[in-house]
Amino acid sequence: MKRQKRDRLERAQSQGYKAGINGRSSEDCPYHSTDARTNWLGGWREAREDLQSGLFK
Repeated sequence: MKRQKRDRLERAQSQGYKAGINGRSSEDCPYHSTDARTNWLGGWREAREDLQSGLFK
């Protein structure tokens, strides 16, 4: 069970990162549960930081 939960949260973070790279708003988060939403937003923030640092153009 723990592995399934971790995989779900890792997927949420990955999807948040992709959304951030593609310029989507943080308001576009599709998750409602606190854990998944937190991970999605963490991925989104990481992507926005990467964009600002010039990692992607």
